[in-house]
Amino acid sequence: MQDRRDRPSIITAALADSNMLVLSAMSEFFDRDPRFSLVATASTAEGFLGTVMRVPVQIGVLDWNLPELGGQKLIEVLRDLPNSPRIVVYGRTGGDLPQQALAAGAAGFTSRNGPVEGLLDACAAVAAGQMVFPFLDVRQLQADPIHQLTRRERALLEALSRGLSNRQLASEFDISANTVKFHLSNLYEKLSVTSRTQAVAFFYSSRLSSARGSDD
Repeated sequence: MQDRRDRPSIITAALADSNMLVLSAMSEFFDRDPRFSLVATASTAEGFLGTVMRVPVQIGVLDWNLPELGGQKLIEVLRDLPNSPRIVVYGRTGGDLPQQALAAGAAGFTSRNGPVEGLLDACAAVAAGQMVFPFLDVRQLQADPIHQLTRRERALLEALSRGLSNRQLASEFDISANTVKFHLSNLYEKLSVTSRTQAVAFFYSSRLSSARGSDD
């Protein structure tokens, strides 16, 4: 008799796609795969967000062009929530979509033009803690700490670059001065800096590097 501890744990998943035919087909594949338990499906970003806030899941598979919020904004919102699912974007290749997905906070990207089995395998790998971006050098992108910041931390860093004081930051973000200090402490730690001046210098250095990269 097999010990329960030797059995692989079932991966809970939720799917969101604006194309109902694609959503139905994906649902069937996830239902048939014994590695997964499909908890919910949605056709909008708002529907997906509401679902995973009520019933947490490990993996979320998203269409990048979800109405009305969009995949990018949805992922950024999810990053700031506790117990949010790890996200795999199921999108079309071409352009910089995989890089946008990674920058937003997704943990994986698979092509809509590829076999569905590739999507299932990517989701299993992401659930195991891996980053799955077949079209990118993830190690190089992850070397930039900017990609590891939450949406709030990025906004805070941008506000710092405008020279706002802690009191002004508290007013702009509608939080207390102590909360500002807490967020700044986390921000400095992620950027490996020790002061406001160094954080602002890092911000402008990162923007300059991005601009040079886009010109190449």
